[in-house]
Order: sequence, then C-alpha cells, then structure tokens
Amino acid sequence: MLILPRNLLHRNVAFPAHQPCTSTTPSTLLSSIPHLPLRLNPFHLLSSRPASSHRWVERQSKDRFARQARVQGLKSRAAFKLLQINERYRLFRPGQTVVDLGYAPGSWSQVAIDLTKPSGRVLGVDLIPAQPPRGVSTIQGDFLSPDVQDSIRSFLRDSDRGRSLRPQVYSDVGAEHAGDVAIDAEMTRGYVDREREGSMSLAVEADEQEVEMMGHILEERTVDVVLSDMCEPWEQTSGFFNRTLSDPYHRMMNTSGNNFRDHAGSMDLCRSALRFSFDTLKVGGHFVCKFYQGAEDKALEKSLKALFHKVHREKPESSRSESKESYFVGIKRLAKADRAAVFDGS
Repeated sequence: MLILPRNLLHRNVAFPAHQPCTSTTPSTLLSSIPHLPLRLNPFHLLSSRPASSHRWVERQSKDRFARQARVQGLKSRAAFKLLQINERYRLFRPGQTVVDLGYAPGSWSQVAIDLTKPSGRVLGVDLIPAQPPRGVSTIQGDFLSPDVQDSIRSFLRDSDRGRSLRPQVYSDVGAEHAGDVAIDAEMTRGYVDREREGSMSLAVEADEQEVEMMGHILEERTVDVVLSDMCEPWEQTSGFFNRTLSDPYHRMMNTSGNNFRDHAGSMDLCRSALRFSFDTLKVGGHFVCKFYQGAEDKALEKSLKALFHKVHREKPESSRSESKESYFVGIKRLAKADRAAVFDGS
C-alpha cells in the first residue's frame, strides 16, 4: 500500500495510466509519481539507534554467556552468575524457601526455583513490573518500604504458600483400628523426636514467656536463602504506553557512571537486605548480595562475618571484567548472633 504525502492529496496530479504490475518494483513505483519530495525516501524514515545501543547490541552478540542464555531459555545472562556461585558453595537444596530481592527480569529466581523443586518456593520482590518465571511468586513494590516488608513476612509465615500442591493421602483404616495406628505412629517417630518434645515441655514449665518469645523468633525465621541483586533503577521517562510486563529493561541499570554514587547506593541496599536476613533467615541459611566495590565494603564484610560462619567475596566468570560489581556470599547463619555486633555503625 502506497501512502501519499499530505501535500499531494489535494493536488491535481496526472498519474500514469494503469499498467500490469508484474514487473513493477518499489523504485519504479516511486519514480512514477511526479514531483515526489526527496524527504519521502523510505530509508530516511527509519530512525537510527543511538551509538550506545549499537555498542550494547554488538557486545551482546559477542558475549558467549548471552548466547547460552538465549539457547537455554534463561531470562538473562545473569543466571550464570548465580549458577557459578552455587556450583562452588552449594546454596540450594530441594524444598527450600528462597527470597530474591530485586528479581527482575527473573533469571536468579529461575535458577532458584529449578534447584529447589519439586517442593521449594521462591518469592521475588522488585519495584519494576516483570513477568516472573513459572512457579515463582512475586510482590511488586519498593523493598525499602515497611509495608512491603510486612507483606513479605506475611507471605513467609504460611509455610505452604507459594509451593506446589502436595498430593493428599487418604487412609481407609477403620475407627476401631485408629488407636493402633496412633501407637504405631508414635513408635516410628523415633527417640530423637520424642526427646526433643520432652525438652520443649520442660522448657515451657521453666519459663513460658521465654519459650513464647523464642517461638515467635523461630516463626519469623523461615527463609533458607536470601538473594539480593538489587540496584537503583532509572526513573521512568518513557515507555508508559507499553502494556507488556515482559520487558523491564528500560528502567534497569548496572551503573550510573558515577563510581561513588553506585558504591554508596549498593552499600545501602546490601545493609537493608542484611537487616531483613537477620530477622528472617534460618540458622544455617545463606545470603548472597551484589555490591559495587569501594571504601565501605570492608565494613559490610565485617558485619557479615558477625552473622555468618564464613563470608566470601566472589567475582563469577560470567561477570564482565570491566564491571565494578562483585558479590558477598554468607555461608551458614550463626545460631547466636548479636544484633549490635552485626549492625554496629550501620
């Protein structure tokens, strides 16, 4: 279909007589219209990409991790960073509860849900709307907001929420044999389980208030792994017409170009994730957070060492060498960690 320019619509122009179009090409069709302005050259109508976009496309085309991510159906190349960290430290097991802070576009959640299936659950939290991987639960909102953190804790308190439905087992044992079944169940529970319950009953008798407080703390500590890939998003200035949730990249960023700003912002986000982990992470749980290197990362490392058995700095192979990003990996949350020691000076 040929669209005429506005200044030709009401002009008395004599067009050539109709001819069979078997040999007509776009160039001959355009040349058949008299006085066609040069600005209607179709190649001039194509908007060129900025130089930064060309560099990004060229870099992605040469990046082997980006190519592998497309081949394997991963959300982004960032999935290989978590895979390489997990290969070294074995963070994930089936059935775990994982919280992924700053999950968009979802590559880390995609890895976590795959490594914790069939009965694991993953909760992703991000300010940016994004289409989550299959099986991942999400909350859209600012993680720094107390209301959002309350919503996260409410989600975590229900141990079955976000998990795959478990098949129910129905018993056809008659009522007359119910007592025998109960006795058999008690015998198969084992000595350790019965001893643990006995110790708990003695503790209740000794100090009910202390046990109640400890139970509340344990109720809040339901997370096995906390992941934080958070960074400061760009303010949205365009793309408001886009109704899809599957392309959040127009508001995602790696760095702003200001090293001090990137470092300071990452420290704030890491400490916020650490406070959340102190309240929700189980004893023996793990913690991974991205940060941009700078003067304050040693203080953050000291805080992590007060909460975890071991702390490692990681720069995965899939993280670009020119990038300032790195990762702290906290292994096995300590049973007795003093809040003041962890957050001293925070």
